[in-house]
Order: sequence, then structure tokens, then C-alpha cells
Amino acid sequence: MSSDRTLLSSYALSASPLSPEAMKAATQLCRDAHQALDRVDVPARGRRTWIVPGRIEVLGKHVDYAGGRSLLCTVERALVIVARPRTDAMVVIRDARRRETVSLSLEHPQRGSVPWSVYPRTVMARLLHNFGSAVRGADISLASNLPPAAGVSSSSAFTVALSAAMASLSALDQDPRWTDSITDRLTLAGYVGALENGGDFAGLSGERGVGTMGGAQDQTAILCCSPGQLDVFRWIPAAHERSVPWPQTHRFVVAVSGVVAAKTGAAKERYNRAARTAHRLVLAWNRHAGDSVRTLHDAFLSASGGTVPQAVPEALFIAADVADAPDFSARHLRARLEQFFEETFVLVPKATDALARGDLPAFGSLVDASQFGAERALENQIAETVHLHRYARDLGADAASAFGAGFGGSVWAMIPAAQADPFLARWRERYARAHPIAAQRAQFFTTVPSASAFEIVD
Repeated sequence: MSSDRTLLSSYALSASPLSPEAMKAATQLCRDAHQALDRVDVPARGRRTWIVPGRIEVLGKHVDYAGGRSLLCTVERALVIVARPRTDAMVVIRDARRRETVSLSLEHPQRGSVPWSVYPRTVMARLLHNFGSAVRGADISLASNLPPAAGVSSSSAFTVALSAAMASLSALDQDPRWTDSITDRLTLAGYVGALENGGDFAGLSGERGVGTMGGAQDQTAILCCSPGQLDVFRWIPAAHERSVPWPQTHRFVVAVSGVVAAKTGAAKERYNRAARTAHRLVLAWNRHAGDSVRTLHDAFLSASGGTVPQAVPEALFIAADVADAPDFSARHLRARLEQFFEETFVLVPKATDALARGDLPAFGSLVDASQFGAERALENQIAETVHLHRYARDLGADAASAFGAGFGGSVWAMIPAAQADPFLARWRERYARAHPIAAQRAQFFTTVPSASAFEIVD
């Protein structure tokens, strides 16, 4: 954890690590969020403000909860949250742009009246479960230019922002229960990830999450990535392995497909199936080998005699075949083993090396392999994201891939900065011809790897 007075590093907005364009957008978001509190005549005194970005999963599809490896960065778009303490046991959250309000009582938490209330309700329930009466009421407003349910982690940005604001206003970072378990940004990310999935974290026991079986990839990117570079993280336990500079000659162009990547109802079950597959493989290995590993990564190491595997160990394929069942066929389990092996042990390390030496053709080919693996094994790609990837490569992108939970969401493309705007226009036009209905809801924007979450100081 940073040594200053906040959970997050602090900057004056004028000296923040944002580009001029991103700073202009963040300034407007700050203005909107403050005005939402102004409308209810809440005095400005005591307000605190955080900027919390979304993220791009460059590589590392559905591996964090299985102990894999990811290549990540944040985007220049963000959620701004403004908060001040209350004297009662209420948490009132206002969305400045949607003009919606959620009111939650810390004494009697209830289901909110708008769909996004699941996130503040989950945050409040977990903080109360872990820290009890130390949690204080708050007035909170937010404004965001992150596209919702689009794979850029708008929901995780929201939970990170709420967790940081509530913990700061309640001085939880001075509570021994907090300091015994959360010591830096990486462990804070792990805690917020556990908050979302409902799991235990260190000495802080779990509470009902939002219903998804994810890991801490999104929260870690949001809290721990650095501007101007891509960062490699290993999972369970989380560890930062290396950084590689993003070429200053290039930009990301992000296409939000317009197909909502929701994590509710049937969509949530489809998302969770990828996690259940990994968990089923761990169970199959432990039964087959009489082992007790916790993650798919550890199953690979165990099956290869404790060394980094050069291919999927045959013993893991045998365990998958033995575990064949109607809901998780041997073919499906084998494909997932291959996808996890490629993503964790081959694609992320080799792509990072390629980018470090400036070999963009090799980088692009490795990213393509990740995309094809998702299509084949994760079964989470749709026609829109498959086509966006193909169109980006056809139009000259150095690399491109879908990212996020799948079943909708977004695709990133790597483009020379001078060509980014005309590429964006051609990409949008081609997509609109092929998918006119989804294209009506699509968004396209450019970004570079940006700053992790931070608090603004006067």
C-alpha cells in the first residue's frame, strides 16, 4: 500500500499522470460528479475524489481464477467517484449521468431499486461482514465514460472505487483487521476480487458476492498497472512478474461490439462455465493422481514433475478423459487444458518478449493464437467479436483480440498512432455493414496504457 494518507496514490488533477485528452474528459467527469452532490445541497467540505480506470486484457483469457498469467493495462477512460462522510448509517449513491440514486442502510441492507445496485450492496455487505461498526455512512456520486457491460471492467472499476471510498472515509486502513490482511495495492486488489466473487481473503472471511466466479485480474489491472506499459501478472497468489513498454508509435483502438456482455441470469451461467471447467479439471486431477492442488496451474506443475511444462502433460489428458460427463465432455476438458497451457506458458511470455524486442509481426501472430484458442475452447466468442477481430487484421492492425468475459463485449486493435483515426473509421464502417443492429449500439475509441486508480488532492 502506498505510504500517503490514502489507499491510493494522490495527485492534483493538473499534475495527474493522464494525457491532455484524458485529463479533459476526467475534468468533466469530476464536474458532473460534484454537481450531482451540489443538487442535494451537500456542503463541498469534506469531499474526496477518485479516478478509477477501466482495463484491457491484452492476453490472459479466463486464467486468473485458475492461477494463470495475464498481460494487462488500463485505459484512459474512467469512473470518477466523489464521496463525503455522513453522520447517520446511510450510504446514498447518485449516478450523475443516469440521474439514478441508490440508498442503502448499513443497519438494514436491502435490495436496491436499480440493476446496478447489486455492486454497492455487495461492497457494503462485505465491509460490514469484515469490519462491522467501523464502516461509516457516506454520500457518494459517480460519473463514468466507461462503456457498461463491454469487457473494459466498468463493474470492477465501480467496486474498486466504492471499496476505496468507503474504506478511506471509515479509516479502515488503520484497523488491525485491515492491516493484517491488506498491505499494498496488490493485496487490496485481491480483497476487492474476493469481495466480488464472495471468497475468503487472507484473514477476512467471505460474504455473498455478485454471483460471478472470477478472479482478481480486473481489480489488479485497475489498481496496479502503470502508464505507458503493459504489465504481466501471475495469479493465486497474485504477483507482478514484469513490465514491457508500450510502443509510443502506437495506440489501442477499442471496438465495443454493442452486444452487452451481461453477467446476470443465463449469461452469468455461461460466464461461470469457463471457471467451472477449470475447477472440474483440478478435481479430476486430484482424483486421478491422489493430489491436493488448488489451481489448474498447480495441476500442470504437478503433472510435469514440478517443472514448467513444455506441452500439456499426458497425465492431465488422461484425467480429463476419466472425468468425461454430459455437462463437461472429455473433448471440452481437453480443449480447455490446451487453451490454458497456451495462454499461460506460451502466449503471454512469448508475446511479451516479442513486444520488448519490437517484433510486431510475431506479437500479432501470438495474439491471433490467443483469439483462436478462445473461439475453440472457451466457447465464449460471438459472431460480432470474431468478425471484429478478423476485420481489424484485414484492415492492417498489427494485432487484435477480443477481451473480457466474452459473450459480447469488445475487441482491441494495435494501430500506428498516425493511422488510428482513419483505421477507426474504416473498422466502424465495415462492422456496420456486417452487423447493422449491433453497430447502432457500438462504440469505438482510442487509448494508450494509462494510470492506475488514484485520488485527486487539492
